[in-house]
This record gives sequence, structure tokens and C-alpha cells, in this order.
Amino acid sequence: MTAETTTELTTVYQVKGMTCGHCEGAVSSEISEIAGVSSVKAVASTGQVTVVSEAALDEEAVRAAVDEAGYELVGQV
Repeated sequence: MTAETTTELTTVYQVKGMTCGHCEGAVSSEISEIAGVSSVKAVASTGQVTVVSEAALDEEAVRAAVDEAGYELVGQV
């Protein structure tokens, strides 16, 4: 019997413009559509979005998702 090992990567991004729970939901929803993303937690009060993924994400893909939600990706924390 072999156990599969999965390595997940956690990346924290700084997003500008989130002010409420709706903002958090919009950003989380868009980022979660990126292939390989397993979870997203956005916090409006800090502007930080924690993304857990199977592998490193293309920052341009994350930027496009954040733009689509109507916010601005500042970069990784």
C-alpha cells in the first residue's frame, strides 16, 4: 500500500481596494477559479489574500483574477 503525498504551497498576496465581506468573496471566487488552487482566504481589513495551491501560481494569472474582481494586486507579501 502506498500513500500519496501532496505538497501544497501557501502564498500570501496583498490586494488593494477590499473593504468588506463582499469584496473578500469576489476576490476569493475569482482566484479559486485558477487551476491548482485548493483554497483562498481573503481578509479585507488587512488586504491580504492567502492562497493554497498545488504548485506556484503564475502571478499574472492571479493579477488577472484580482483585476476581474475589480481590485488591484499589489504583490506577494
